[in-house]
Amino acid sequence: MKKLFMILAMLSSLSLVAAACGSDSDSAGDGSLGTVTVESGAEVQIRSLNAITGEVAFLGVPNQRGIEQAVADYGDIKGFSVTSGAGLDDLCSADGGQAAAQQIVADEQIVGVIGTSCSGAAAAASPLISDNGLVMISGSNTSPTLTSDTAGTQAENFQPGYYRTAHNDIFQGQAMADYAYNVLGLRSAAAIHDGDPYTFGLSQAFGDSFEELGGTFTAITAIAKGDTDMVPVLTEIAAGSPEGLFAPLFQPESDFLFEQVRTVSGMEGATLLSADASLNSDFLALEQSKDIHFSGPDTRFGENKNESTGKTAAEVLAEYEAANGEAPSAPFWGHSYDATTLLLDAIDAASTVDGDDLVIDRAGIREYLYSVEGYSGLIGTINCDQYGDCGSQKITIAQNPDPSLNPGPGDLEVLFEYVGG
Repeated sequence: MKKLFMILAMLSSLSLVAAACGSDSDSAGDGSLGTVTVESGAEVQIRSLNAITGEVAFLGVPNQRGIEQAVADYGDIKGFSVTSGAGLDDLCSADGGQAAAQQIVADEQIVGVIGTSCSGAAAAASPLISDNGLVMISGSNTSPTLTSDTAGTQAENFQPGYYRTAHNDIFQGQAMADYAYNVLGLRSAAAIHDGDPYTFGLSQAFGDSFEELGGTFTAITAIAKGDTDMVPVLTEIAAGSPEGLFAPLFQPESDFLFEQVRTVSGMEGATLLSADASLNSDFLALEQSKDIHFSGPDTRFGENKNESTGKTAAEVLAEYEAANGEAPSAPFWGHSYDATTLLLDAIDAASTVDGDDLVIDRAGIREYLYSVEGYSGLIGTINCDQYGDCGSQKITIAQNPDPSLNPGPGDLEVLFEYVGG
């Protein structure tokens, strides 16, 4: 009997030691996607994947800055510092997204990615990210093809482990259609895209919603990336005599299209509509941006506070401007900040301290993110659904009355607001 008590005492002691070393049965994850061990003195590795060079750098640079700011504000995870490393470039293209994803999955210490900037890059990158057990959270991807149709149908490019804090363009299309039909009084409209999942998906969502309201969608047609002569496609559009033209294009194609549209017979009086692809400081400074109606995310964040860092949107924006000497050139900086803190919270929930090391369960990160509900972010309240849509789904529409004032996206007066979901 004495020996039995001694054995039980030893087992009890071992159990206490194990607990002291950090075993935590309440941490998220079941190990099904493997684990990452961060050794004592090493850093937790995440990555920023955004368009930081080229024509769409206006979008990716503020995203990356928002990510870096969030990492600094968040601090350590269970005593381990976090790094987003050197920013990776998605080039706003499928090839760029795929190449960067290959680089990311080659490093087995990386547990998550914030990006991409562009939906086309995400469609190419997310299969690699997903297949290798990582997660990717975007602050600015909006194509419906990446998540769902918002009515319960999984989209063609959906991948497990993909999430976004940006809105789903089903709602942006509905917002612009509602505004065009009910506020502007348009009864016919056409759309132009460039074949990208973002521009095509948003154009189609607008057309579908416009027809549901009773309008006539006269045409949806495409230009090619790199086109400079827009007269042929505008002439094709003009044949249907649309009262409005929706062209959610990126620069430089948007520069040429909106510069040339008034030179085409039949388009002189058409109401011009665009979206967040052109809602940036560079385009808004051009004369052809005058009086275009722009849809995009609602960035009137006010005193919204990120619950993980305790920072308000006003504080984060002021710190952004002080650190970078300028306001954000595009509207998704807050979405990227929130995407980062969500990822860091998920890593914290899926990690345990084992001796001097930190062990992160990859499946636990996904488990946590799919369960997010009622999270307070800079962009508002965040809830993640089974397809990875976590955005607040708030859309606004504004005009640029005076390009000579060099307005930023946040300087335009809001004319219409829409909340989807």
